[in-house]
Parts: sequence; C-alpha cells; structure tokens
Amino acid sequence: MAEIIVAPHAGFCFGVKRAINIAERVSREKKDKNIWSMGPLIHNPQEVERLRKKGIRVWESEKELNEGDTIIIRSHGIPPQKEGELKERGLRVVDATCPYVKAVHQAVEKLVGEGYYVLIVGEKDHPEVIGTVGYLKKAGGEGMVVESKEDLEKIRGVEKVGIVAQTTQNEQFFKEVVGEIALWAKEVKVINTICNATSERQEDVYELAPKVDLMLIVGGKNSGNTRRLYEISRSLNPRSYHVETAEELREDWFANAETVGITAGASTPDWIIDEVKKRVEEILR
Repeated sequence: MAEIIVAPHAGFCFGVKRAINIAERVSREKKDKNIWSMGPLIHNPQEVERLRKKGIRVWESEKELNEGDTIIIRSHGIPPQKEGELKERGLRVVDATCPYVKAVHQAVEKLVGEGYYVLIVGEKDHPEVIGTVGYLKKAGGEGMVVESKEDLEKIRGVEKVGIVAQTTQNEQFFKEVVGEIALWAKEVKVINTICNATSERQEDVYELAPKVDLMLIVGGKNSGNTRRLYEISRSLNPRSYHVETAEELREDWFANAETVGITAGASTPDWIIDEVKKRVEEILR
C-alpha cells in the first residue's frame, strides 16, 4: 500500500487565517452594504470564490466604489498613500494586513531613519512589495527591490545598505543577496523579515521532497510562496507537481509511486488539501 505524507505545516498561515476571519466578520456585520477586497484577499482563487458567495467581491475598478462601501485591505497590505485616498473618499477601510507584513513596513521606516539605502528582496510586482515600497517612499528613503543578484550591480557605490525581505521570500536567495552585499558595502544592516510560516513550509519541502517518489505542491498559481515551494521541491525531486485543485491530478503521474508527499502554500485552505489527499488515495488504490 502506497504511503501519503502531508507536510506538518501545509496550508493556511496565521496572517491568512486572520484575514479570512476579519472578512467573514465584516460580511456578517454589513449585509446591506457593498463589501470589497482590494485585490484577491489571498492568493487562492477557490477561497476567493467561496468568499464571493458570502458577499465579498474583489475590487477591480475605481468606478465600482461608492461612499459608504466597505473595502478590506488584504493580508499583503497596500501603500499608505492608497489607504489615505480610500478614506478620503468616504469608504469604510478594514485593515486585514498581516502583522508580519506590518513588521516589514516598520523595518523599512527604521532603516530609512538610520540613514540606510534600503534593499527589499522580493518580487517587484507582488502586492506585498508594492505596499512596502509605498512605506519606503512615505519615509522619504532611497532604495530598490532586488529580484536577482544582477540587480545589485546598480548600487555598487552605495556604502550604507539596509536589507529586508518580502515575508514569503526564498531563504536561500535572501542569504545569497546578503552575502554578496557584505563583500563590498562598508556597512550592512539586515532585518530578516521572512516570516516563520514561510521558513517552516520551505524546511518541510527540503525535508520531505528528497524522501518521496512524488511530491505535490497545492496552491494558487498566483501565490508567490506556493511557487517558491514548487521551485524548491523541483530542485530536489523532478517528480514534483504544482496543482490548485484535485481535478488537476493526472493518474499517469503516480506510476510506480510508493510514497507521495503533499504540502501547500500559506494561502491554501484545508478543504482543498483534503480534497487532493482524498483524490490521491483513490488513484493509488
């Protein structure tokens, strides 16, 4: 009988659970008003659809918003300038930003106050990073987002460098960036803002992927932390697959598989993980 191993930290992290709970509370409080989330509340299409059925719609256009509407700031946060604009328009703003993301904003403001050029190790277009850059600008600081080590060539002459990370950043890449800067900058201050949930999920993959015949990473294709889990897994086990739902599983993947590992990104709900596990059990029967 084949063995299915679910990673101990698979699925929702604290910040995502908190955002979902806040959204559901708001939906119960204000059934007679429009409720929006500023972008998908979390990076999981199936969970976003479940929330839509509870009356929480994804805001896509300024024209949709009316005075008195409620808008929920998602777990990734937004630039402070944007939050101010929403309040000025008479909207009820409910902040569901993850506390760990808030800690990145505070770290950036601290580094700016201490005179550092700030590097944000992350994805330029990710909503969390866009929000963090907003706090960098608000603090009047200089800095840039680092997506690859090639980006560092642009700041070779900077002597005083402060470094933070997108909360879901790959730990190994963060270490490489810090190590590279330490070779030439005269002063470096590092505030490791990668959250524990990210570290735990990545460590699970490093532990589990090499030990199993096949590895499944479950989560939204638009989820940065889920993609990084898949990238790590693929580097350790070529039979690694990234799926959003049980329907995407293909029986031919499981040929001769005696052990199957399953993990999931921090924005993947338990009900989707359970459906994937149940489908794997059916395939392996």
